[in-house]
Amino acid sequence: MIPIRRILVPTDFSEPAAAALQYAKTLAAEFKSEIHLLHVVPEPYIYPWGAEGASLPLAELLTQAEDAAKDRLKELVPATDKLSKSVHTETVLGAPFDRILHYIDEHDIDLVVMGTHGRGMMGHLLLGSVTERVVRKAVVPVLTVHSVKAATRAMAS
Repeated sequence: MIPIRRILVPTDFSEPAAAALQYAKTLAAEFKSEIHLLHVVPEPYIYPWGAEGASLPLAELLTQAEDAAKDRLKELVPATDKLSKSVHTETVLGAPFDRILHYIDEHDIDLVVMGTHGRGMMGHLLLGSVTERVVRKAVVPVLTVHSVKAATRAMAS
């Protein structure tokens, strides 16, 4: 059997990401794996903001976003959850696709479970897809999940 010791769940706190976490919890219980919950705070790409060159206190805004994400990550797997001792959380700053791939390598991840929004062709062309890029470039298997409803249906079977 292929060992699955560490499962990465990148999250943007969306419904598909919640479904991915449900799948990851089931797999972690079955394989006695660790879960790594990762949130990437995207770096802003537009500098400076405002017509006169005035900028928002960017460093402060990013710190606040990271702190809020850390709090939300802790809420996803409360201490009362039987898997809580095997869950690691991390919040990083950067481009989501790059940071996810870096995390996979840095933490010797065996499997990635991540949500996909299924925006359709236009949404994909306009926004791209972090999940699609991870599927194409990751050196480990990637399980994609669409929604909580699908996850609940699969676990009930």
